[in-house]
Order: sequence, then structure tokens, then C-alpha cells
Amino acid sequence: MSLSRVFSEKSFGELPGWDEDDQLPAFDAFRRSAFHVVTKPYRSGALGVDFGAFAEAYAAARTVSPANRLEARSFFERYFVPAHIGAENGGPGLVTGFYEPEVDASPVRTRRFSVPLLTRPADLVDIDDGNRPSGMDPYLAFARAAPNDPVEYFDRGEIERGALAGQGLEIAWLADKVDAFFIHVQGAARLNMTDGELCRVTYAAKSGQRFTGPGTILSGEGEIPLEKVTMQSIRAWLKARPERVDEILWRNRSYIFFREMGVDDPELGPVAAAKVPLTPGRSIAVDRLLHTFGTPFHIDAPSLTAFDEKPFRRLMIAQDTGSAIIGPARGDLFAGSGDAAGEIAGVIRNAADFYALIPRPLVSGADR
Repeated sequence: MSLSRVFSEKSFGELPGWDEDDQLPAFDAFRRSAFHVVTKPYRSGALGVDFGAFAEAYAAARTVSPANRLEARSFFERYFVPAHIGAENGGPGLVTGFYEPEVDASPVRTRRFSVPLLTRPADLVDIDDGNRPSGMDPYLAFARAAPNDPVEYFDRGEIERGALAGQGLEIAWLADKVDAFFIHVQGAARLNMTDGELCRVTYAAKSGQRFTGPGTILSGEGEIPLEKVTMQSIRAWLKARPERVDEILWRNRSYIFFREMGVDDPELGPVAAAKVPLTPGRSIAVDRLLHTFGTPFHIDAPSLTAFDEKPFRRLMIAQDTGSAIIGPARGDLFAGSGDAAGEIAGVIRNAADFYALIPRPLVSGADR
């Protein structure tokens, strides 16, 4: 497998803001992946960044411990070569943001807490080309076990109307349906339980249908101008029209199931698709079919100032994915946990240039 033509080799001196960035937190994120892959390698993406080419960098990351940002920067410059990634439309790429919500919850249903988060049902089965029935939508990666062949799983509206009631799938109960919906969108949450416990839920599986965002629906209907669609504006619109909440949210047929996890390090986010805890401001979700988890990406988004009031030019590590993250120059930046992180993530929708750091063994003629 050779590298895709979307990559255009650059030098580190050509990366905007490279010398001003502090790459030490990015190294820490990369190192977590380095230890994970000892037992479970990542799958190589279709653009040709072969997982095996990371071996030397991962081995080094497991043994070295940079003391400062200059040493961390030198590590990445030693083992990688930067390459600009062209967007499919020929223009700049796009970054959005995601975070880990933190909400109050109850371990039992009460008058106040009546909206459940569900664990994976027993009849939900993984679907691929080996067991997909003839005529089933090729997009579906999950289905419902049936006496003959698997069938499409219940969608959001059916589940919220009671299709899975009585099975004991409830992990916790929330007070607000919109809060629950955005936890589904983010794929994880910290729960402040009424019994004093702090716990975490993270993605386990989904019903399988395509994601349809409420922002797309509301802008398409002229309710919110596209340029003003943010998590905050969507929440405000739904709060002002409670009679339309189900109508809008059920049009996103995809439903997420969760699993419980502990909060081992409050400074880190949930364990995501790359099977390591996300690092606030340094983990990025990418198109998993195209990219290889663990790949460092230098992101140049000069119009994005939500993180620290200066142009966003940072090294990020690919450690998650999402159904809405499609294309070579498309990413979702992990902002952290809690309301403050939500305020940052909810407004991110910025043009960005993507520079992948390619392992040197994949770059012909790269000097050591």
C-alpha cells in the first residue's frame, strides 16, 4: 500500500506555529497509544499510513520521557516527516469540536430523573459483509437478531417510545431529554450520581442508522441560519419549543448504547475508539477509514481562538472517530470535560489546514 496523493511533503519549518507550540502534552497522548499497541495494533487507514511504520517511534516513546517542549518537539522531528493533506474539494479542511458532558444522574428512576441511558441490548449484533443479509443497507454495521436473518435495529424514536422497555438496560437516569441527546452525540459523559458517586459512561454500540444532526435539520427549515448553528443555539431553540423536541430529535434515527467506566484520572477524558483516554486539547477524532489511529496531526486553524484566545496551531494525536467525521482533512477536536469544555466545543466550526506527521520509513529519501 502506497501513500495517497492527498499528502504533500513539507518541512517542519513550513508548519505554521510549529516552533511556538508546546508538543509535550501531545507526546504524552502519543505515548499512551504507544503502550496500548503493544497488545492490540491499530488498523492501517486507506490513505496508506501503515501502522507497522510507527514501530520505531512507538518503541522510543515507551522508553523516553521528554523533560520539556523542546525535547518533545525533537522527538517528533526525529521520527516523522510532515505532509499537508489536501481536502477533497481543493479548499481548506474543517475542524469541529467535541467534549465529555458532565451531568447529574440517578441510579434509579425518579420523578425528576426519568430519561435513561441504556447499555447494549443482547439482540444487537455486529454486521459486516460476511453476515449482511441481501438487500440490507450496506451502511449498517449493527442489526437486530431475528429467527432467520438479522434485520435493521430499532431506531431512536422506537427506542424512546419503549421498544426496549423492561429489559433492565438502564445504566442511569437523567433529568433532561436534550442533555441525554447531546451525550449520545458526544459518545460519553461524566455522571454526578445522586448517591455521591462520580462515574463515566462511554460508547459501546449503536443502533446503526445514519446520524442526522439537529443543526442540519433546523438550518434546512430556516429556523437557525447555518452560520449560527452551534450546540448552544440548538439547545436554546429546543428549550424554547419543548413541544417539538421529540419531532426534531427523532429525525436522528441513530441511537447510542453505553458502557460504564471509572474516572481514573479526572484530568483525562474517556477511553475512545483508539482505546486510550483522550487528552483535552491534544486528541483529535478523524475519519477512521482513511487515517491510522496514533498519527500526529499539526492543525493550523487561525480563525479558531476558543481554546486560548490565540490562533489554534497545535499538534494533535488521532485517537477517536465519529460518524460525521468524513474526509481526509476533517477532524473533531477534543476540548475536555464539563461545561467549560462544552462552551469551547460547541462553537468550533473552523477552516483548517491539516499536516499529518508521516513515519519516516514511509517517506522515500527522508533523512535521519
